Amino acid sequence: MKILAAADIHGDLSLVEKLVEKAKREDVDSIILAGDLFKNNQEPFDIVGKFSSLKKPVFLIPGNHEALSTVDFVAKIYGAVNLHGYAVKTDNIGFFGVSAVNIGPFLHDSEEKMEDLLKKSFEYIKDSEKKILVTHVPPSNVSFEKLSPFVSGSKIVEKIIKELQPDIAISGHIHEASGIEEKIGKTKIINVSRTGKIIEL
Repeated sequence: MKILAAADIHGDLSLVEKLVEKAKREDVDSIILAGDLFKNNQEPFDIVGKFSSLKKPVFLIPGNHEALSTVDFVAKIYGAVNLHGYAVKTDNIGFFGVSAVNIGPFLHDSEEKMEDLLKKSFEYIKDSEKKILVTHVPPSNVSFEKLSPFVSGSKIVEKIIKELQPDIAISGHIHEASGIEEKIGKTKIINVSRTGKIIEL
């Protein structure tokens, strides 16, 4: 499976066009949008629709710039899947996630609730050949956390990765870290942010 993953679009339609073209060029099988798709909870017309028009599965997660209800609504309109507290299996690959937002205008759940959501959703995909965690906020104590002077990683995401050891953990949030990869145990941590990333499984 080949995936295009991106985050932190912040309503930038020109960036959406570039990412859609990248998805076409790479002939991806699915698309992950890891939060902060919109600007101040306002969706410029058809951001998610442009990705959905590729007729590939689109998985979303809310960031700190959109309400959970907005992401639910947009996912329903465009046939996408909101992974916040949810899990999906496709081609023996399991996707699960939460926003993990810990700063900004839209805080979706307490850390305790997010931990519970992740553990429950993981149960559905635990037998998958590959397991992919999708959050907006990256885990705490990764090297690229230091690249931003005002945002930090999530202790809950770090804890879940250490306990459940998914194969890949995708996030955004720290724009300065776009494209950086590192590991926690066997889990590959990938910050996809605005440039997007092609992930092959």
